[in-house]
Amino acid sequence: MRHHVRSALGLAAGLVVGSFAPAFAQTAPTFPNAADSDPNRLGIMRGFPPPADRTVRFDNGSGYRFPALRWAFSNMRQLVPTSAVWRGDGPLVALPRDERDLGGIRLTTMDGKAMTFAEALAGTYADGILVLHRGKVVYERYFGALEAHRPHIGMSLTKSFVGTLAATLAAQGKLDPAALVTRYVPELASTAYADATVRQVMDMTIGVRYSENYADPNAEVWNYARAGGMLPAGPTYQGPRSFYDFLTQLRKEGEHGQAFAYKTVNAEVLAWIIRRVGDQSMADLLSGMIWSKLGAESDAFFMVDSIGTESGGGGLNTTLRDLARFGEMMRNRGRFNGQQIIPAAVVEDIERGADRAHFATAGYATLPGWSYRNMWWVSHNEHGAYMARGIHGQSIYVDPRAEMVIVRFASHPAAANPVNDPITLPAYMAVAKALIQP
Repeated sequence: MRHHVRSALGLAAGLVVGSFAPAFAQTAPTFPNAADSDPNRLGIMRGFPPPADRTVRFDNGSGYRFPALRWAFSNMRQLVPTSAVWRGDGPLVALPRDERDLGGIRLTTMDGKAMTFAEALAGTYADGILVLHRGKVVYERYFGALEAHRPHIGMSLTKSFVGTLAATLAAQGKLDPAALVTRYVPELASTAYADATVRQVMDMTIGVRYSENYADPNAEVWNYARAGGMLPAGPTYQGPRSFYDFLTQLRKEGEHGQAFAYKTVNAEVLAWIIRRVGDQSMADLLSGMIWSKLGAESDAFFMVDSIGTESGGGGLNTTLRDLARFGEMMRNRGRFNGQQIIPAAVVEDIERGADRAHFATAGYATLPGWSYRNMWWVSHNEHGAYMARGIHGQSIYVDPRAEMVIVRFASHPAAANPVNDPITLPAYMAVAKALIQP
């Protein structure tokens, strides 16, 4: 057993960055399975102090290497500075329960493999899964380092929160999606965003020179991560030291409004816009507009850069149940806890989606016919499902026809969602169809 643990800990996935989802499929190398990479089983960060070879740190990048990331994703507050999203002083709104054993539901993956829902969760390194049907918890499981009370990083689920806040401000007449970005953030007048509209940012149809190609050591993604404090800068780093400084250096490449191009910097620009419009930090905006009205169990929190600016691209951490409360609010078109929290028109606009032809140019083989609206991924399938998605397997999956919400945290060793999609998307549909049956 001792030799097995050391061998597993010696396998490294390389650095992964906490808010990016590349638009290309990655070929996953061989890693220990979910059971063999369980951080509890491996003794990661166990002991006072933990053994040196099982210690996770930010400054040496070990928190972003597999299997240590399976512990880190459920313990981000111990590694990086954060800003709280206050739950408010209202009472907890309990989620009613009507539990069923969904683990035996059968599904067929995109590549033709038969498996059960429980096997799909293990095969994609789930840390936690919660299924709501008609507002009731029907299935809830936790694995590895995650527990019900413990927040987990949502990665790019964060973008959908930012997009929802922006769409809500627009519905309230406080933000004009047709306006130029520079109306709200004149500091971007000499950047790629000088002639871009807010709507183009919200739907990620921006032409900006910014690569998220992990294989390229010179890709802009690395300096973005260093500027935002998501990766250690290193002694030779001379680049920007905050999100704001990084965004003002971005240059145009291509035309706006012509094609969908998923780039995390667009979410950071939108976060800057809504801070200006709301005259508050993003943590306070999210608390006041949504989080404090959900009856959440816990504060959420954002990872922040060196000057306390929240990561709008991938820094939000929540508990699984609170994420489910947010998802159920979306399913009910903005209504939850006895009140209309966001306008129904905001959710209806997301459900309609955007230009599928624009989306198709990005070449997502696992998402044919989808679109992207207000920083949500819209399937246009027979159930009208739409998603928030984050690397390493994070999901909010809203299925209006099945009256179902699935929220999932995970720590898959491969970052890109095309590795998860062939299993998780058929799994979600299989659960939806099972719940629809009388």
